[in-house]
Amino acid sequence: MKQETGYSPFDFESLELYKKSLEYIDFVYDITNSFPKEELFGLSDQIKRAANSIALNIGEGYGESVLLGLRYMRIVRGSIRECVVCSTVGFRRNWITDENYHLSREKLTELSKLAAGYVKYLKSKLK
Repeated sequence: MKQETGYSPFDFESLELYKKSLEYIDFVYDITNSFPKEELFGLSDQIKRAANSIALNIGEGYGESVLLGLRYMRIVRGSIRECVVCSTVGFRRNWITDENYHLSREKLTELSKLAAGYVKYLKSKLK
């Protein structure tokens, strides 16, 4: 996986939530490599889209009005929950190892907490 270097960051790229979401995307792409080929357009695709949705909505919603930012964060939190379900299905089907399932849940819990903190911050700007 390549890291960007030498570019001026966009404002949202400094958010820990955004950085952790990129790490989760990398993790998802790695674990789905072992999914059966017939799942390429099934669960494998679904968890990848959900993981990408987390980062995409953080980037898209950052710097918008507070109310619009909160709307994007609702989508982010929904995508996190979607990843929980997808990883649970993958684990139950034995496509995700115990270790990776545990790691996925840890990463998603961290993302959920960071997202909740960001929502709290946005809501404080409404007062």
